[in-house]
Amino acid sequence: MSAKKATKKSTRESTRKTGATVKPKRATTPKRGAVKAPKPAAAKAAGPAKQLAGTAEFMAHAYAMEAEAAERYAEFADSMEVHNNREVAELFRKLSRIEQRHADQILEQMGWKQSPVAAANYRWEGTEGPETADPTQLHYLMQPYHALQIALLNEKRARDFFAQLSNNTTSAGVRKAALEMEQDEATHVRLIEEWLKRTPKPDANWEADQDPPMLSD
Repeated sequence: MSAKKATKKSTRESTRKTGATVKPKRATTPKRGAVKAPKPAAAKAAGPAKQLAGTAEFMAHAYAMEAEAAERYAEFADSMEVHNNREVAELFRKLSRIEQRHADQILEQMGWKQSPVAAANYRWEGTEGPETADPTQLHYLMQPYHALQIALLNEKRARDFFAQLSNNTTSAGVRKAALEMEQDEATHVRLIEEWLKRTPKPDANWEADQDPPMLSD
């Protein structure tokens, strides 16, 4: 199978999982020594690509944001497992489950039986949603503290996304829903911050590989 066909197949499989028509780019597997350290993600556009007409359309975007975040964390977990970094892999799996639970809660709240994304024809200003983590933040030797820093940044972006949307929308229904989601994300930020306080900080030499790969001629 060609790389192009394989990519299309992977995209179709991801779409069947979440029901989304627009998906985040696939996280690349971090190669040993390929990335020096987790780094802050580039700034992302903080809003949808169009003015939202009402609450249902807003909630469809909120659902898409949570579902995309869940998928990206699952991809991160897969990447960490490739490098036998099982502790961080399990943490990313947990973060993925948390985000998917948020997405499922939106479905339940709205009484939707399936993903609303296709019907909403949603689209972000940037290439991905505000809460979708950047693959370049991965490092094969990263520790749980690094993973939680990534999660904290994502939660802050989500909080700021809803805050900006509540300030800019002309719809009273969207403003009310956005303010509620902003409060939820602010709670998530505080929870991650508390989690970080209980997580050991990495040593200064955390990047040093005690078992580097052997190259043969």
